[in-house]
Amino acid sequence: MSLLHDFYSIESFSAQDQKVSASIVINKEHPVFKGHFPNRPVTPGVCMMQIIKELAEKWSASTLILRKARNVKFMAIINPEEQPNIQVTLDVEEEDGLLSVKSTTSFEDTVALKFSGVFQKETH
Repeated sequence: MSLLHDFYSIESFSAQDQKVSASIVINKEHPVFKGHFPNRPVTPGVCMMQIIKELAEKWSASTLILRKARNVKFMAIINPEEQPNIQVTLDVEEEDGLLSVKSTTSFEDTVALKFSGVFQKETH
């Protein structure tokens, strides 16, 4: 389940072992952009990280909790009016209920976010 209802849609999702590739479309009409920022929308970095988490959850078929963000580099602004089509890749390693994820978020030929972190599978 998406934390931000209707913030983005998944156009394609493929997983080959530990490699995940997804194409998503950001909803430029989402209410978050009215405050971030009026007349100059910028996709919030925390929302970009949430997308990575949700794609990792889809891959693992588990609810995940972010335990550690090792390296987060925001390299370009994603304006949903100009760049709504985003590509996200994940390289996942799983061990003892922990997922180490390295991810790149990009549009066209521009890298917008490089992320590496550790997620833990939630136990009920």
